[in-house]
Amino acid sequence: MLPQEIIRKKRDGNKLSTEDINAFIGGIPDNKITEGQIAAFCMATFFNKMDMSERIALTKAMANSGTTLNWDADNLGGAVLDKHSTGGIGDKVSLILAPIIAACGGFVPMISGRGLGHTGGTLDKMDSIQGYVSQPDNDLLHKVVKETGCAIVGATADIAPADRKMYSIRDITATVESLDLITASILSKKMAAGLDGLVMDVKFGTGAFMQNYDDAKALAESITHVANGGGLPTVAILTDMNQTLGDTAGNAVEVMEAVNFLSGKHQNKRLKTVTVSLCAELLLLGGIAQNIKEAEKKIENVLDNGKAAEHFARMVTALGGASDFMEKAEHYLPKAPVIREFYPSNTGYLSSTNAMAIGLGIVALGGGRTRPQDNINHSVGITNMAQIGDEVGSASRPVATIHAASEDDWEEMAVILESAISIKETAPSSTEIIRERITK
Repeated sequence: MLPQEIIRKKRDGNKLSTEDINAFIGGIPDNKITEGQIAAFCMATFFNKMDMSERIALTKAMANSGTTLNWDADNLGGAVLDKHSTGGIGDKVSLILAPIIAACGGFVPMISGRGLGHTGGTLDKMDSIQGYVSQPDNDLLHKVVKETGCAIVGATADIAPADRKMYSIRDITATVESLDLITASILSKKMAAGLDGLVMDVKFGTGAFMQNYDDAKALAESITHVANGGGLPTVAILTDMNQTLGDTAGNAVEVMEAVNFLSGKHQNKRLKTVTVSLCAELLLLGGIAQNIKEAEKKIENVLDNGKAAEHFARMVTALGGASDFMEKAEHYLPKAPVIREFYPSNTGYLSSTNAMAIGLGIVALGGGRTRPQDNINHSVGITNMAQIGDEVGSASRPVATIHAASEDDWEEMAVILESAISIKETAPSSTEIIRERITK
């Protein structure tokens, strides 16, 4: 069928067959399908939604549009597992989760993305490590995963190329919000990675891509339905992103927090809750643990005995970083020239935060990008970020420590933080960070 007829079919609200979808998506990488046709297809899909069989077919077609990884020849001896987050502020879970799973006997080829907009990108965090090769070729990826158990890297151009092109067009045609296209975009890269199991961290709240809880739940249900229907065992966890996850937000500062977490020097409670929960789900999916209690015990063991930290260190070295990175991380991470505490104008209890505003503030500092081609400053960000319920003010503790490239930038971020927080005389009621588990 001609591309325009496939577009017409969806435009008129009809169901596309698997053959229709394969033909259309298959023509994207070699430019047989034009950008105008992709835009029209996306808009037709936006208005005339796909059913579950169409979503599964679309996701598979996008996954198969380029190279798909196969781990059979590597004889790994364990399950190939991964985690994906829908994005947030201070979300460095991936940096901690991958070595934990590796230390427990799993293998994690974590193909990550860069930040765009208010949310940070895992790949940008890893790029802050001196010498680290964040986009290795497939041969090196296989070698590192086999030898160290994990590799946190970016996708090569031949992984799900149809998604890469389609997303760039969605971004400029107001079709990013389509649940069908979001689902296929996220899962196509994961299916192409040859996984045995996937856990999704779907965020809701002020710092999330989907702030409304019901919207986030709909995405979690869509992803789990499509992934499981497409042959990739998947569980989704809905987690609260109404404040920074952990004590830091930025790039190098988040790597430092991850190093301290793995080394046992400091483990933020909320960050640990999310990380352990996601790790436990992966151990169950991979058959490494039989129940949550056993999984949590394994996780605590590899954190306590240093094996998780060892796997992270080996991964960094195998991908070009220093062999003593874990011991001297501060030496190999960039440091901002202006580092100073920020105290609020009022004293009281931190009752709420606009996490998106904080994320946008970090972008303004230079720690994120508004266009894919923008360079970023890996050294800037915030540390020692107060948690909701903490008493803050000049008589107690700062809201955060700002890491900036200049005094002017520090002042600008201070203004943003002041407007992004709410302080009250009484402490707010605590809320659970994990709201719901979605399996299908």
